[in-house]
Amino acid sequence: MNSISLVIAEECDIAHAARCARNLADAIGFDKVRSCYVATAASELAANVYFHAGGGLFSAHVTDTPRGIELAATDQGPGIADVQRAMLDGFSTSGSLGCGLPGVKRLMDEFEITSEIGRGTSVIARKWCER
Repeated sequence: MNSISLVIAEECDIAHAARCARNLADAIGFDKVRSCYVATAASELAANVYFHAGGGLFSAHVTDTPRGIELAATDQGPGIADVQRAMLDGFSTSGSLGCGLPGVKRLMDEFEITSEIGRGTSVIARKWCER
C-alpha cells in the first residue's frame, strides 16, 4: 500500500488518519521519531478538517523522488480569513491552543496552504526520509 484516502466525517476518523499515515511512514523506513511527526501532523490536519469545516478529505501517499510521505487535507468549509495570522502560534478562532497549523509546519519538511473564504482550505505537507 503506497497511499490512503479517507473521508473525515466523524471524530474517530482523526485517529484513523493518524494511524494510516504512521503505518505508511513505518513501511518506507522512517525511524520512530519521524513516523511520530507524520502521525501527529496527520492528526492535526484531519482534526482541522473535522472541527473547523465539518468534514472533508485526507490523504497520505508515498513519494519516490525524493522518498517520503505527502499529507493532504482539503475541505469546503468557511475558509481562513487571514492565513498569515493563522500560522502564528497561539492564534485560534475556536478557543484552542492555536498551535495546529504552525505545529504541522514545524514537524514536516514542506508545507503549503491555500484558503478562500466560503470555498474552503487545502493543506499539503511533506516529510522526507532523509534530510
